[in-house]
Amino acid sequence: MKKEKNYAFIDSQNLNLAIRDQGWILDFKRFGVYLKEKYKIRKAFLFIGYLPENQQLYNNLQAYGYILVFKPTLIRRTGEIKGNVDAELVLHTMIEYKKYSKALIVTGDGDFYCLVDYLNKKQKLLKLLVPNVKKYSKLLKPFAPNKLDFMNNLRNKLEFKKRPC
Repeated sequence: MKKEKNYAFIDSQNLNLAIRDQGWILDFKRFGVYLKEKYKIRKAFLFIGYLPENQQLYNNLQAYGYILVFKPTLIRRTGEIKGNVDAELVLHTMIEYKKYSKALIVTGDGDFYCLVDYLNKKQKLLKLLVPNVKKYSKLLKPFAPNKLDFMNNLRNKLEFKKRPC
């Protein structure tokens, strides 16, 4: 039997904000291990806005095994940084389509409904991993219960804890 080649496509902003909204910070190193163990992920694409001052973060994420796909960011007049990665995530999921057995999509953003629906109809959707069960798009609910997983109960496993010096 051929070994599964599952890939993860991660909306980093949605993931990060949804986890922080629950009062904790995600440990991306532990998250990568979790994805490999739980979902047999071979490649994890992390879609993230690019800011030069975050280079050390990017280096760390790459060292943890993530494949980073950058989006240039815009700084709004309010000071808010915007780096919407939706198009990049959809495009790369389709560029890699023939290379993976199943895709794990990590987001709670309803903008990905058409992608998730397409992958599901083609039997290429492994799971939709939603960061916060209390705050995600109603458009994504039809995939329940067999294709939806949630991260709310993973705090003990995946919370970032400052390491002693």
